[in-house]
Amino acid sequence: MEKIDSEHNTHADSTTKRARVLIAEDHALVREGLRAMLASEPDLQVVGEAENGKRAIELCRSLSPEMVLMDVRMPEMDGLEATRKIKEAHPEMIVLMVTSHQEPDYLLEAVRSGAAGYVLKEATQPELLSAVRRTLSGEPALNQDLAMRLISRLSGEHGRGRERTSAPTSGGVGAAERVPEVSEALASILSSRETEALRLIAGGKTNRQIAKELMVSLSTVKTHVQRIIKKLGVSDRTQASVKALEMGLLPSQE
Repeated sequence: MEKIDSEHNTHADSTTKRARVLIAEDHALVREGLRAMLASEPDLQVVGEAENGKRAIELCRSLSPEMVLMDVRMPEMDGLEATRKIKEAHPEMIVLMVTSHQEPDYLLEAVRSGAAGYVLKEATQPELLSAVRRTLSGEPALNQDLAMRLISRLSGEHGRGRERTSAPTSGGVGAAERVPEVSEALASILSSRETEALRLIAGGKTNRQIAKELMVSLSTVKTHVQRIIKKLGVSDRTQASVKALEMGLLPSQE
């Protein structure tokens, strides 16, 4: 089954806004298990299933899900390539990788492809639902330690790239003198408070940790996160950090 009838979830309250989820997984039994986990939740709606990355792209175009649970290894087109293509066509869609791997190198490639994070295949139902809901609400999709390591490595890569392009010119303007330009670029996109929040997001901080550090309410932090995501034109906080690094809006964390 590739497309799920919206009547499938009989427990949903008619007043509840249900997030639309697409499952991309080549093993039918795993697809069935994921669908069964999500189907009885009143705030989630499985709108389709795809057996490979190519079909996932087609269903994203026709069904417009808010989130894709994307397997990594699939025939015809794997999850990483499918994620890249989906994010190119639909940058607002959230992709959570479904994987049995936790190695930083492996997950770094997923983040580069546009993923918000990952869900382990052996996750329990509460763990899966928590990851899905956290990501949909703008909370971190990666644990703090892993998020900091991944963003630090991305920061180092982009920092080295900027060093190669910021050598002193004939006028003697080098990397040090370019910092005000970066600050000006950042200020043109985000407010000073949003910039502070973005730096903490890139450091892997949760919304509660950001609220405590900035001494504001949790609802204020959620508003900051939503505005940052919208202004940077991304789908989630992980990709907001990546986008900020790519644009040179954050300093190297090496």
